[in-house]
Amino acid sequence: MSIKDPTSAETRNLKNLESDTQNIYLSTAIISKRADQIAEKQKEELKNRLEPFAQDSDNLEEVQENREQIEISLMFERQPKPTLTATQEYADGKTYWRIPDAPDHV
Repeated sequence: MSIKDPTSAETRNLKNLESDTQNIYLSTAIISKRADQIAEKQKEELKNRLEPFAQDSDNLEEVQENREQIEISLMFERQPKPTLTATQEYADGKTYWRIPDAPDHV
């Protein structure tokens, strides 16, 4: 299943999302953690792409529009939201998750 319009949300059947974990709250936590990972990766990539345009001075007179910088920013704005991507990955079974063994308290 692929997202037809990756920038808009779609209604999902909660029973399908909880089928792997048997717990909708655990499924939501897994999707949330994956969305955080995706968002961090996108943020880092954007930072690296915009780094060459950073100016050391704070002078407002020197601020000028840079067409390439604007295009990079717009490209990142058009990307699907991390929550949509993470939900789609989870629904497609592409998300690896595990519950660590609980320590024995004796």
